[in-house]
Amino acid sequence: MAVGSRVAGVLPLAGASLAAAVLAGVAVFSVHQAGCADPGRYVQRADGQMELVDSCVDPAQLPPAHQQTRKQPEPAEPALNELTDSDSLP
Repeated sequence: MAVGSRVAGVLPLAGASLAAAVLAGVAVFSVHQAGCADPGRYVQRADGQMELVDSCVDPAQLPPAHQQTRKQPEPAEPALNELTDSDSLP
């Protein structure tokens, strides 16, 4: 009975190890098949933005960048309750 419980305890570890090895192999294969000899480099432009240059990435295939405009939140009104004197507030 002790051998059965040992085997049952080792099976999840062996399965996880096998899955990790397979995923690592798939990652190495994918990178090898990418076919890009020059991975590119990042260059900082004069306006402070970073830009990827000399790479295999085609800008036409990338999704458009969303312009994020943040509105300034309005100042919160002070809380009033029965303990505050509303006459003393400016």
